[in-house]
Amino acid sequence: MGDVAVGARSGHEQPEDRPEGPTGAEPSSASMTGGPGRPAGEDDGRSGASGPAAGDGDASAGSGEGDVTPGDDDAARRKKSQRSFWKELPILVGIALILALLIKTFLVQAFSIPSDSMQNTLQRGDRVLVDKLTPWFGSEPERGEVVVFHDPGGWLAGEPTPEPNIAQKFLSFIGLMPSAEEKDLIKRTIAVGGDTVECKAGGPVKVNGKALDEPYIFPGNTPCDDRPFTARKVPEGKIWVMGDHRQNSRDSRYHTRDVNQGFVPVDKVVGRAVVVAWPVNRWSTLPVPSTFDQPGINTAAALVTSAAPPAMGVTGALAIVLWRRKRLTTGDTAR
Repeated sequence: MGDVAVGARSGHEQPEDRPEGPTGAEPSSASMTGGPGRPAGEDDGRSGASGPAAGDGDASAGSGEGDVTPGDDDAARRKKSQRSFWKELPILVGIALILALLIKTFLVQAFSIPSDSMQNTLQRGDRVLVDKLTPWFGSEPERGEVVVFHDPGGWLAGEPTPEPNIAQKFLSFIGLMPSAEEKDLIKRTIAVGGDTVECKAGGPVKVNGKALDEPYIFPGNTPCDDRPFTARKVPEGKIWVMGDHRQNSRDSRYHTRDVNQGFVPVDKVVGRAVVVAWPVNRWSTLPVPSTFDQPGINTAAALVTSAAPPAMGVTGALAIVLWRRKRLTTGDTAR
């Protein structure tokens, strides 16, 4: 009976009647370990938030989320980059076309050689690059330069003009291909404004009385036997041109009866051909031959430009002397 009473009182004991001390700490210990009678650290399967296993699960989950997110971001960035490239491509193409057009208009333009008039310096089918920049700064052709110029007046009359397709027209418009429609010529500048040029049968070409040594003439050709000409003074602002293949070039010699008397106006010159760019095995520069640098060839032009200052000086001095003489004479008379 006493045992029953004791058991009954233990089963229905109120919390406030529990003794304090070590015995009161046991419930707390049991709750931390998963219940009474279980060793510390043993998982009862009902707790997901406590113990090392829960911590490991959280870390694993965090790691998994970290692995997935950057991959998704990279894919999104790649897709965005691809979309941006295709959106920017038309802009890049437009900029490239504008630059090509500006280069063709102001800097360099390609021309194709359609005839044999400049052999062997240039062959039929060669592509040359022409410097168009220097004429914009007032530079004029010099002796010995190979120049491209617009037809000055009927030189190409009767010559067939090829009909290019749309692609060729577009590429020539932006300067990536030579123009097939423009009627341009290419020759060597022999004399410039102020020079006197002549060539007698059996003799060399002379500029300001100096004979030219012309190794660039086509082998077997003579300087001008097919079309000799008497001395001619080149007007200012014009040039006299001849082809290197003299017996196959209708140059200035053949147009002395036209409106320009065979001379080419400087404003018709497109520019100087500086490089043979195509084909690759023909690549070369087009320098000025040394014969145009020989002493004395510039004498006539130098006399023309240097005669004016001394003449003006003499005229001015003479005027001052006459003025002073008149003044002294007037003064003597007044006295």
